[in-house]
Amino acid sequence: MYKFFFLINPVSGGGQGKVIHKFLPEIMESMDFKADEWKAEFTRKEGMEEQILTALSSTEKLVAVGGDGTVSSVLSMMLMSEYADKVQIGLIPLGTGNDLARVLGLYKPFADKGLLYLVRRLLMAKSRPFDIWTVNDKFALANYFSAGIDARIAHDFNHDRATGVISSNSVIANKLHYVKRFFADRAYHLKSGKLSMVENTPELKETVDLTGHTTVIVGNIPSFASGANPFFQSDMADGYLEVVCVPNMLNFLLAIAVGNIPVIGYFLKKNLLKSRKVRSLTLELADDEYIQLDGEDLSGKVGNRVTIQFACQVHMLTLEE
Repeated sequence: MYKFFFLINPVSGGGQGKVIHKFLPEIMESMDFKADEWKAEFTRKEGMEEQILTALSSTEKLVAVGGDGTVSSVLSMMLMSEYADKVQIGLIPLGTGNDLARVLGLYKPFADKGLLYLVRRLLMAKSRPFDIWTVNDKFALANYFSAGIDARIAHDFNHDRATGVISSNSVIANKLHYVKRFFADRAYHLKSGKLSMVENTPELKETVDLTGHTTVIVGNIPSFASGANPFFQSDMADGYLEVVCVPNMLNFLLAIAVGNIPVIGYFLKKNLLKSRKVRSLTLELADDEYIQLDGEDLSGKVGNRVTIQFACQVHMLTLEE
């Protein structure tokens, strides 16, 4: 049984995953870990689910090295296995948004002090409970789900990357291309939509007509779109999701720009954006609506009816105070 198992996305962060794989032996040796106490592998496109299950079955702590999509793949497999309460999950952030790493206190140490510092801290980190949700009993939701303009931008970005329009793998180039896609897609809005939310009990339901809205954002963590926070008093382990219905572009820009500003952001989220806490929800959308989950494009993969409900809690390694 390994104390640590590193699953490394080799293309994340402009190829930083390969650099991390190269330096891990030196880092682990400097912390007195023997060679048979840890293991590192590059993720595989083919057979990745089986690879994750093998890793989960052979370690106490699994560290996903990559973006939010990499750790989301790990958490999805935990839902379909018996390892949710047995294996602690860590993250070394190499993606574009890194929202989960931000709220776990992992992103800033990595950005400010580098890989060696983060790995050493992570190897000694404590874990905390973390809610996981299911989307249509198929996909794991760890960070956020949305339908509307931001999902359209994510769809177009992924299409541009897949077709070679984006020629660079650097984080800065990716963010600049996101800005470009925003201006190209800025007029987009939901064609039709109805949101049904369950609050504390099944009897406490609320329904909202989303037709014409700019977007609807469902959050499990207090971070969205590379560090924005449109959610009011979000908690990652309270059994609640936060839902923000954004009717127009002005509200969307305010949610992205000022949600983290003390006092102003608090007032905005409580009174203008009206973030709601819910136990579960159902979305009815147009057949061709754009949908994203944890930054990954889900358009055309879940149908026009989306149900999100609580699945389980896992234990995430964190450096937050």
